[in-house]
Amino acid sequence: STMGWLDKLLGRGKATAGEAMESTGLREEGRAQEGAARAEERAEKHEEMAQEERERAAGERADEERL
Repeated sequence: STMGWLDKLLGRGKATAGEAMESTGLREEGRAQEGAARAEERAEKHEEMAQEERERAAGERADEERL
């Protein structure tokens, strides 16, 4: 998703800025934001896969009912 990509980019920027400024808080905040964005992307991908499986299963049931 676009927001996930943007959140990862912002998180990486914060982490890099935190390292450059020797700011542990900013660095950790950036790493956390980037990690949360990756987790969100994984969740979205798994939801897409689950939806595809539900649609496949529904199609199979409909085919069986026609027989």
